[in-house]
Amino acid sequence: MIGVHQLTKSFGKFKALDSISLQLSKGQTVCLLGPNGSGKTTLIKSILGLVIPEAGTITIDSQAVKKDWQYRSGIGYMPQIGRYPDNMTIEQVIDMIKELRPEHTVYDEELFHGFGLDKLKGKTMRSLSGGTRQKVSACLTFLFSPGVYILDEPTAGLDPVASELLKEKIGRERTAGKLILVTSHVLSDLEGIASHIVYLQDGKLVFYKSVEELQVATGELRLNKVIAQVMKEGLRA
Repeated sequence: MIGVHQLTKSFGKFKALDSISLQLSKGQTVCLLGPNGSGKTTLIKSILGLVIPEAGTITIDSQAVKKDWQYRSGIGYMPQIGRYPDNMTIEQVIDMIKELRPEHTVYDEELFHGFGLDKLKGKTMRSLSGGTRQKVSACLTFLFSPGVYILDEPTAGLDPVASELLKEKIGRERTAGKLILVTSHVLSDLEGIASHIVYLQDGKLVFYKSVEELQVATGELRLNKVIAQVMKEGLRA
């Protein structure tokens, strides 16, 4: 569904992405892992069209996305920190986003009600805690039911109940054939939802394998132990 072919991006002398190639498919929850500065954010921003690589291509459904920004309407993006007008209420923010997509008349508001935001919709964004702002971001991400979701540290700031609700939602979307790309520094938050792992380091692809493959290769079941063992053994793509 999303093809990344020999993608390269540098910032001055720093090579953020070094000939990265991936093929991400429908029905996958791909967890993008790696240390700070490994290229995760640059890869995400390249897929979103927010960073322009100097070499390589990105395709969605075999169509190159360069200079054709309409493809972004098919992606639900949840940033690590959502920025919204402080003086607007939750309801006003959601209505504003709906107005930007007039072609949509049916909305996925499962998380809006599941998080209890329908009871808080009159509150202004400036009055919300960081966790509640994160809930608003999650609701907006799933609102139009796109085919692709890119979630950057989605559970950051969420309470345990809200985190489980979001993870359950991710699981249902994957079952429905959606592609979900997730980044997180908390491996326990990815437990049970990850189907594949992409690990980047110094702008290079270290490995891209299914969780099942990694579990067999390492003899471990828990994701944090799987990754630790993989890195210890130096498993490559």
